[in-house]
Amino acid sequence: MCGIVGYIGKRRAYDVLIQGLHRLEYRGYDSSGVAMITDPGELNIYKSKGKVSALEHFASNKDISGTIGIAHTRWATHGEPNDINAHPHCSQSGRIALVHNGTIENYTVLKEALSQQGFNFVSQTDTEVVVQLIEYIMDNNHCTLFEAVAEATKRVVGAYAIAVIDRQNPRQIVAARQSSPLVIGIGEGEYFLASDATPIIEYTNKVVYLNDGEIAVIEPDKELKVYDSNAIGKNKIEITELQMSIEQLEKGGYPHFMLKEIFEQPRTLSDCISGRITADGKRVVLSGVIENRSKFLNTNRIIIVACGTSWHAALIGKHLIEEYCRIPVVVEYASEFRYSNPVVNQGDILIALSQSGETADTLAALELAKQRGAFVFGICNVIGSSIPRAPPSGCYIHVGPEIGVASTKAFTGQVTVLAMMALLIGQMKGTVTDQTVEKIATDIRRIPTLIQDILSQSEKIEDLAKIFTYAHNFLYLGRGYNYPSALEGALKLKEISYIHAEGYPAAEMKHGTIALIDNDMPSVVIAIKDNVYDKTVNNIQQVKARGGKVVAIVTEGDTVVRNMADYVIEVPEISECLTPLLTAIPLQLLAYYIAVNKGRDVDQPRNLAKSVTVE
Repeated sequence: MCGIVGYIGKRRAYDVLIQGLHRLEYRGYDSSGVAMITDPGELNIYKSKGKVSALEHFASNKDISGTIGIAHTRWATHGEPNDINAHPHCSQSGRIALVHNGTIENYTVLKEALSQQGFNFVSQTDTEVVVQLIEYIMDNNHCTLFEAVAEATKRVVGAYAIAVIDRQNPRQIVAARQSSPLVIGIGEGEYFLASDATPIIEYTNKVVYLNDGEIAVIEPDKELKVYDSNAIGKNKIEITELQMSIEQLEKGGYPHFMLKEIFEQPRTLSDCISGRITADGKRVVLSGVIENRSKFLNTNRIIIVACGTSWHAALIGKHLIEEYCRIPVVVEYASEFRYSNPVVNQGDILIALSQSGETADTLAALELAKQRGAFVFGICNVIGSSIPRAPPSGCYIHVGPEIGVASTKAFTGQVTVLAMMALLIGQMKGTVTDQTVEKIATDIRRIPTLIQDILSQSEKIEDLAKIFTYAHNFLYLGRGYNYPSALEGALKLKEISYIHAEGYPAAEMKHGTIALIDNDMPSVVIAIKDNVYDKTVNNIQQVKARGGKVVAIVTEGDTVVRNMADYVIEVPEISECLTPLLTAIPLQLLAYYIAVNKGRDVDQPRNLAKSVTVE
């Protein structure tokens, strides 16, 4: 969950590193640091607790020269956030500096062994063990930095992406990865290194994604060299061209990335849908599904693994696939799936759902399913990330970079892809009529316009948020397709405002939660016109009978709920299975405006990072 940046070439490295850290600050912001080698062979390391701006202030009067450097923005795992635990970490002699994303599981054993060899440790991190180990190997084997890194990676257990520099060799960066992302940008006589492509795109659109077990030797004006884990033969390099622009990484006049990304959804969902519904609106085209037609037609079960917001999208996907494909679907938290000795059989399909494509638990669940003979299908947003490169097949949601930690457009993109997938599989199996496919596919095409209509109510929702800014608890209620929407709405509020909120199936409120309802406990109820509308109306009456305040999300023209709820937000009418795509928007806006009113750091909420690449 930390962010790594590296540069080697002719530019002043510090400028590239700092800009890159700002781009990656959504990955971690407890502390940050830079290490540069200056011309005389000096290794300058500057570190600071807090955001990247604190590091800039600290380094403002320091020597920031040099054309090679590595940098890091940290999300703490081992050791509290402070200047000492911040990366880069330095070897005992001061010769080597290293940055690291991941966790070293056997660091205590290595630390004890190195301590017996006279190494002193100054931090609480697992990362410092790796840099000391590399120096120990270099000193005892009289080998190069590359050889020492290769040997060290054989001795550590865990996940890592590392970048290492040696002040005695100011023309080289050595990098390695295992279960943690690392990408190298190729420029003219220069190279860029990062945890993802966002810091690289302004300099080059040509990148190489390192694979697990690979080690790269990066030198300016020389060919990039990538070796396997045995450091014997050079691996073939596959250069990818980035489909990304600088404009996508800027706020574009919005106060926060989150608000920008909420308002981008009409466009991003248009991109998600583009080319995937035929011109006559009668068929869905998803090449990854069509190419594996027999797998989907013959499977007895689909398992969807996901975490966080993606897990909520997966619950909607379960409802869609079971209704239109008549295939049993199990939705699992990826973090629980991998440790539960799950029953996975040949013929099962596992769908790995992840915005970043780097979620550690989801990747591990994917690998477990592959080992047990399941067919694995990935759905993610980030092109070139680990999940789309791991399974035999999959598809992208194509909603563009999502910088805000609280996911918005990725959620609606995932639900849209799952809806199209359910229609396609159902049509292939004959479990859904052509008329139903055409009606829902037509409605999918309408989604961007309908979301734009909902966004026009943003000022009304902003005013509504002022009323509830000081609430301490919230209850979110929904049924059917919108029970997961209630879960997602509650999560959004928790993530960015730090208000306690819980989502429940509306009928389950009677089985305990109703005890909490009083005048101080507002309930957000999704009460759109669907097959359980009357039941939801009854649930609202139960809340009102106990003095609870109700914010209702209703279908346009609804008068029944309007007359009993305290506040109402309308969404357009659409096919029931697509309603979560509309109800998500006011829930996102409500959470956003409440958090802003509370003065929260909306884009970088405390304790959270965008990509959970560690356990």
